[in-house]
Amino acid sequence: MRDKESLSFPVAYGLQTREFAAQTGAFFEGEKNYLQPAGFLLDPTGLVITAVYSTGAIGRLTASDVLGTVAHL
Repeated sequence: MRDKESLSFPVAYGLQTREFAAQTGAFFEGEKNYLQPAGFLLDPTGLVITAVYSTGAIGRLTASDVLGTVAHL
């Protein structure tokens, strides 16, 4: 996907999900063995501006949230 879409930013794939969850606070669903989405908005220097963790379909980071935050900043 990264190559196909010519993305210019890092994309995480193939993570060790338990370790990633422990490092970032993301929610790992142990029974079903998957990582719930975690969205991070970074500034140009890599500083985390906001992080959104979800355990379901509600409350995930959306494009409009990002655009609103950028406009606010």
